[in-house]
Amino acid sequence: MPIATPEVYADMLDRAKAGSFAYPAINVSSSQTLNAAIRGFAEAGSDGIVQVSTGGAEYLSGPTVKDMVSGSLALAAYAHEVAKKYDVNIALHTDHCPKDKLDGFVRPLLAASTERVKAGGNPWFQSHMWDGSAVPLDENLEIARDLLAACQAAHVILEIEVGVVGGEEDGVEGKIDEKLYSTPQDAIATARALGTGEHGYYMTALTFGNVHGVYKPGNVKLRPEILKAAQEAVHKELDTADDKPFHLVFHGGSGSAPEEIAAAVDYGVVKMNIDTDTQYAFTRPVAGYMFTNYDGVLKIDGEVGNKKAYDPRAWGKEAEAGMAARVVEACQNLRSAGTHQ
Repeated sequence: MPIATPEVYADMLDRAKAGSFAYPAINVSSSQTLNAAIRGFAEAGSDGIVQVSTGGAEYLSGPTVKDMVSGSLALAAYAHEVAKKYDVNIALHTDHCPKDKLDGFVRPLLAASTERVKAGGNPWFQSHMWDGSAVPLDENLEIARDLLAACQAAHVILEIEVGVVGGEEDGVEGKIDEKLYSTPQDAIATARALGTGEHGYYMTALTFGNVHGVYKPGNVKLRPEILKAAQEAVHKELDTADDKPFHLVFHGGSGSAPEEIAAAVDYGVVKMNIDTDTQYAFTRPVAGYMFTNYDGVLKIDGEVGNKKAYDPRAWGKEAEAGMAARVVEACQNLRSAGTHQ
């Protein structure tokens, strides 16, 4: 299928919230990891979300070029072509964008999508994330209002973050402290500033102890009940028709326990970001392949090695299969497996 249209993407997210399931959002940084992610979604019978971070976008443009916009548009063009061969809907998303990178990442991409929409096409990306977790809430929501209007014009969904995700991603580090937990007051302020759909479609990443990267169980306490309290507070305060007014996003999803994931989904999470786990799932088979075939991939003692062994496609297939399997597992944990319509 072609990359999801704005209408298809909105329907994906609405069905997920209504049906108590969520889509894995898989970070990619190459054509191989993109193909692995799409393959995993197809094998799971699930629609899905593929996303690129600022660092991933730089890498995609070429490690000596480091142009986030070029890398993002190159990925989008490639994805629009290869996704046609799969029988699931794939949405493209840009991950965490802090304030100092908005003008070099999200805003130019929104401008490119706006021009494409004016010409009768669909946006390059279906959603963009504004990460305002490092600025005061008032400033965060003020910037979000401006971006929401720009996203609406480009037929793009906005994702915002209210609260702080701990750990580190692409050089942005969040402390592990009480700010990891969003409050009902934060949720109400968000709904008052951005509305509940009447000013444009957006997703909200409320934080409930999330941490990026690798961490051992017990280091941080995930409290999915915070999401329930936030939904209830907004529903009561604004008398919304939906008792789960927010489309929620779960950041720092790698390594989470199945019961924590299930609770978050029940409280309105429709998208869960996964990066660390799928990075390992991609790289681990490559390590195994190299150890097993070291005499073929290396020219030992003056020999010529084995071209079939060191052909990047040989170990690349192993990597893609490993990552695809982890995507299938994520779809099963999030209950999106088999939900494609």
